[in-house]
This record gives sequence, structure tokens and C-alpha cells, in this order.
Amino acid sequence: MEIKRFIRHLSTGRASVRRVFSPQILTNIERAIHEAEALHAGQIRFAVEAALDLSPLLAGQTARERAIEVFSELHVWDTEHNNGVLIYLLLADRDVEIVCDRGIHALLGAAFWEAICQQMEAAFREGQFEAGVLAGIEAVGVHLARHFPVRRDKLNELPDQPVLL
Repeated sequence: MEIKRFIRHLSTGRASVRRVFSPQILTNIERAIHEAEALHAGQIRFAVEAALDLSPLLAGQTARERAIEVFSELHVWDTEHNNGVLIYLLLADRDVEIVCDRGIHALLGAAFWEAICQQMEAAFREGQFEAGVLAGIEAVGVHLARHFPVRRDKLNELPDQPVLL
């Protein structure tokens, strides 16, 4: 295990998330998800986690592995048209992972999503967390709209509120 990563995770707590994502920023993210979902039939979730717990950290769990767990825990996979998307931020690593349900992943593939993650991470390195998240939501929404146009009978299957883990 990398000692620097271990120290970052031990020193990054929930207070760090609250400093970076104020209540107003969380409201702005929720609004952005709501507005994006009005343009397509997909479902977007945003989750941020301060750091990994000690056991997964010692086991070398990656942000990707944790994002897949969160995707399952939040039931993002459980949408009618298999078009749920999770944007996951592991704050201690400043690592963004996008996990998509099979309906949308089959159309775009991992490299496409990784490009959005890299753009978000670049904003985070500049301290622009709100701008990075909003840009990521917008980019995901544009591509969901292209492949899953809005439907008259569309239900909001997943909550729009950001999840603080």
C-alpha cells in the first residue's frame, strides 16, 4: 500500500466534504441533476465519499471498486430502461468514477466515461469542485439525451439529491 494514500485517507473526514460541498453547492448539484434529467429518460446520481474505511483501504480497494459497490447500494442499476449513471467522487484520492448501467454503457463504453472523469478531476485539482461536478453532470446529461430522449411517461426513479457517504 502507498503510504501517502493511507495518510490522505486517514486525514480526510466528513468535515472535508462539508468544507468542499456546502449546503448551497449541494443544492446547486441537485438542481443540475433535476434540470439534466428533464431533457432525457436517464437517471443520474452523484455521490461523494471523504475516504475509504480502514479495512478496504488496507485491502487496497480502488475508487473504481468502491464506485461499483456504491452503484449497487444506491440501486442505480435498478432503473426501468437500464440507463442509470453514478458519478462517484472519492475525495481523499480526488478520483472520479462514472459507473453506468448496461443500457447506456453498451452505447458509449468506458473510454468515453473516463474522458468526462478526467475533465472533472482537472477542475478538482484547481479547487473548482462545484464547477467540475456541474460540468460532469451536464456532459453526462447531453449524452443521455442523445441516446435516451425524454419520454412523456418518464418517472424520476432515483432521488436527485447528492449522497454524502
